[in-house]
Amino acid sequence: MNLFRQVFLDGRTVATDVNPTWLGYSTGRWDGDTLVVDTRGFNDKTWLDTQKGRPASDALHVIERFRRPKFGDLEVVATIDDPKTYAKPWTTTTQHFKLQAATDLLEFICAENEKDRPHMIGK
Repeated sequence: MNLFRQVFLDGRTVATDVNPTWLGYSTGRWDGDTLVVDTRGFNDKTWLDTQKGRPASDALHVIERFRRPKFGDLEVVATIDDPKTYAKPWTTTTQHFKLQAATDLLEFICAENEKDRPHMIGK
């Protein structure tokens, strides 16, 4: 499975009849120096994470806030609202990411029954 995510920044709103997908339908807008991404239209097979096993339903609504406090740093906070799965909306702790300069973006492919990992060299 080869996944990509589009975030539309042209002012559109999410249609009410959007086709449900794994990554939902995302629209974004700038709020000062913060990119606010609003995502709806998930299918009912989405998981919020694979480490703690937090499920989600087709009612999932996620608002992410991306901010670059200084060069090389990215902060992301997400608010999760899924009334079919959780009693009330909740917000993640701030996730911190670092820029990896002089590197390439690599394509990520999720393949079921993947058997190559034990044979890969490197980190």
